[in-house]
Amino acid sequence: MAYLVLVRHGTSEYNEKGLWTGWDNPELNEKGKKDAQEAGEHLKDIHFDHAYISELLRHKQTLEIILNTIKQPNVPVTESNAVKERDYGDYTAKNKWDIEKKVGKAEFLEIRRGWDVPIPNGESLKQVYEREIPYYESTILPQLKAGKNVIIAGSGNNLRALVKYLEDLPDDQIADVQIAPGEVYVYEINKVGEITHKEIRNHHELTV
Repeated sequence: MAYLVLVRHGTSEYNEKGLWTGWDNPELNEKGKKDAQEAGEHLKDIHFDHAYISELLRHKQTLEIILNTIKQPNVPVTESNAVKERDYGDYTAKNKWDIEKKVGKAEFLEIRRGWDVPIPNGESLKQVYEREIPYYESTILPQLKAGKNVIIAGSGNNLRALVKYLEDLPDDQIADVQIAPGEVYVYEINKVGEITHKEIRNHHELTV
C-alpha cells in the first residue's frame, strides 16, 4: 500500500484579488504560507519518498513549506510541466467576478469549472487531463505500485483533472470538484494501482 497525496498550493496575491492565475507566476502571500503550513500539519503521519511540482513558484513554495513542516526537507523532487496549472489564456490576470458579470453566471461556471470548454489562447480542463494523465501513468503510478509514497503540490485545475482520472468521474460531474488552497486529498493505492481509501484533510470552503 502507498499514499498518493494531492495538495493545492496556498493562497497567492492573485487568489486574494479574485484573478485568474493560469500560467502567471505570483508567489504565495502570507495567508498562502499559512495555508501550506496547515496542510503540512495534516501530513505528519506520512513519510514521503518522492514529490512532484511544476515550475510555478506557488507550487514550489507550498511544497517547501510542507516538507519543512513535516521535517522531511530532503524528499526528492521532480519538476514537470505535465502537472502545471491550466493555461487560462486571454482570461489570465482578469478578475473572475468581472467576467461573471460580463458573460453571465451559466457561461462563467462553464469557463471556470467545465470539462471541454475552449479558452481563447488557453486550455480546457480536458486538455490539461490529456497532458497530465499520460505522465501520471508512466512516471508516478509505477512508484505507487512499488509502495512509494508520493506528494503532488499543484493548482486547482491540474489536481481536478487528476481527481477525475483517479475516481473515474463522468465529464458532467467534474464541475462539482472544488479544492481550496491548502486542502489535501490523501489516497491509499494498492500494488495494482487501485484506490482502496480516500480522505480529505484540511478541508474548508473555497472562497477564491
